[in-house]
Amino acid sequence: MIIGVPKETFPGERRVALAPHVLASLKKAGHEVLLETGSGAEAGFPDKEFVERGARVAPSRAEVFAAADVIAQVRGLGSNREAGRADLELLREKQIVAALLDPLGAPECVRDLAQRKVTAFSLELVPRITRAQSMDVLSSQASIAGYKAVILAATVLPKIFPMMMTAAGTIAAAHVFIIGAAVAGLQAIATARRLGAVVQAYDVRAAAKEAVASLGAKFVEIPMPEGEAEDKGGYAKAQSDDFLRRQREMMTSIVAASDVVITTALIPGRPAPVLITGDMVKGMPPGSVIVDLAAERGGNCELTQPGETTIEHGVTILGPTDLPSSVPHHSSQMYGKNMATFLLHILKDGALRPDLDEEILKETLVTKDGEITHARVREALTA
Repeated sequence: MIIGVPKETFPGERRVALAPHVLASLKKAGHEVLLETGSGAEAGFPDKEFVERGARVAPSRAEVFAAADVIAQVRGLGSNREAGRADLELLREKQIVAALLDPLGAPECVRDLAQRKVTAFSLELVPRITRAQSMDVLSSQASIAGYKAVILAATVLPKIFPMMMTAAGTIAAAHVFIIGAAVAGLQAIATARRLGAVVQAYDVRAAAKEAVASLGAKFVEIPMPEGEAEDKGGYAKAQSDDFLRRQREMMTSIVAASDVVITTALIPGRPAPVLITGDMVKGMPPGSVIVDLAAERGGNCELTQPGETTIEHGVTILGPTDLPSSVPHHSSQMYGKNMATFLLHILKDGALRPDLDEEILKETLVTKDGEITHARVREALTA
């Protein structure tokens, strides 16, 4: 099959859906890659490198869509709501689309894809099972975001992270508090520890305690009933107002003693829970930094401005919405490996696998033959 890779059109997006190093596996399986010229340039992958690995380069976006059996993107319609709409007219019936589609946050865009009768797979919905780990784009990109969040904080903080004993005196280590200990949070913990910070972390899932401790950080606990922390997919559940109140009370003292707070708490298809209030920010030391990795969903901090850097009560609040794109070379390498593995899984003998009830296909397929096939997306449309 011909796999088309159009250039990303979301403002500021610098990643590419397939990096050159994964082309060999696709070629071995009999697939051909057709790349829109310049698609990998901002990630450090010139057209020449793709051609050397066996890809063809098309001079226009329209040519890629017209020739491809499969469209592979980082941000498809849904996660690219405005600019992505221009691609709708280029899609044709039964064409396969694999991309981040934000199906639970933008279900109306999934409906638009269904109306074009394309077969669309949303990579956000890759199940968190062992067989699918190598296809899990959310985890790979979250790892990059967690790393970069600490680097941003270290750049802005008017202190250094490690303790230093010098002839000019002893400098105390920075105190970092990380909220959410999934992939992004764990990478943030590891990075902050490498830089020498004293790190505390919190997660509603008690199971995260061991992972946090293994990285040298202190785990902050609030007891809660077993089974209430996460759903069957391994994602955090929305919590009750009473629990959130107790959570904020506990966090207030920790936040007030922190130089850096990094928040990563997200619930699929829901606005980000507000965990850091304006009063909590007010209680932080002047010069402190908050990096809100949930900014794209509104933010875990009440004062976060998505996509902006603001200063409130002497505290710098960063609301990045696309951190993986700020490290496009390695983000694209990781995303491309996830994408290639996913495509090799869903494509067999030059066609889409016939067994659509297979778990990975069933969980990621959102549209086929003009219908929205995913129950959670249908529910999101009627909510």
